[in-house]
Amino acid sequence: MFSAAPDLQDTLDRWLQSLRSERQVSKHTLRAYSQDIRDFLLFITRHKGTPPSLDILSELKLQDFRGWLSKRAAEDAGAATRTRAVSTLRSFFKWMDRKGIIHNPVIQHLRTPKLPKKLPRALDIKQAQDLIEHATMVLDDSSWIGLRDQALFTLLYGCGLRIDEALSLNYGDRPTGNSLRVTGKGRKQRQVPALPIVKYSIDAYLTACPKQHFDMDEPLFIGARGGRLHQGVAQKQMRTLRVTLGLPDSVTPHALRHSFASHILQNGGNLRVIQELLGHVSLSTTQRYTDLDNDALFDIHARFHPRK
Repeated sequence: MFSAAPDLQDTLDRWLQSLRSERQVSKHTLRAYSQDIRDFLLFITRHKGTPPSLDILSELKLQDFRGWLSKRAAEDAGAATRTRAVSTLRSFFKWMDRKGIIHNPVIQHLRTPKLPKKLPRALDIKQAQDLIEHATMVLDDSSWIGLRDQALFTLLYGCGLRIDEALSLNYGDRPTGNSLRVTGKGRKQRQVPALPIVKYSIDAYLTACPKQHFDMDEPLFIGARGGRLHQGVAQKQMRTLRVTLGLPDSVTPHALRHSFASHILQNGGNLRVIQELLGHVSLSTTQRYTDLDNDALFDIHARFHPRK
């Protein structure tokens, strides 16, 4: 634990509040940012021998930041974790600079670890189909729980949603036509097509659900006790399913989103359209999918290029 000087603690509280209200970051991002800052301030407390203050932060040298990053590496923090932590600190110092609180630009010269190229891990089409078709049989064939999980996994694969986007849906958000409105990162909304099988699966789950009346603002996917279904429960259900079906460890709820994108791309989908469907801000994020299956892409090129 660390104790910061009152001026720094007040500034930190204000920054975190700005992340909630202005940038509207998710609770998971907020938790990660808060932990990154606290880890850094704990290091500074031990490094300087006194609780950190705004004056101390304004006088930090590049070697101080490097020392903190080296310590994180020695603690086996991965490259992605350290890169995120540096990004968090840069954001905090930039915010303080913009607010006229302190000015210390040296962190901008801190090099971040080089990240290995990480490709999305997608299922093949048969694996995705088997996973969804066997969900009720493997997880709970005699209960609404199995139908709930089947509906959730069908939604993830059929619409390309993030797991937290799907679990944040309320009853009033369910697809009643051929589309679905989703609230993604930064509270940005997007409209995605909803296949008939998605609507059918959700309707089947709702029909079997012991809760027969939902208000429009109540959670669409509920747990056994009636509250909003927790992400950890959905992940546990997926683990049970993949072990039973003999699927690899890479099969996760998020892998269904990757599969949605890569399967559309393999069948000739437009990259910009996929970007919109996934809710990616940057096209470069979507372009990772172009490396997933070069053989499939070459085949598409051979069949569809108008060279003749």
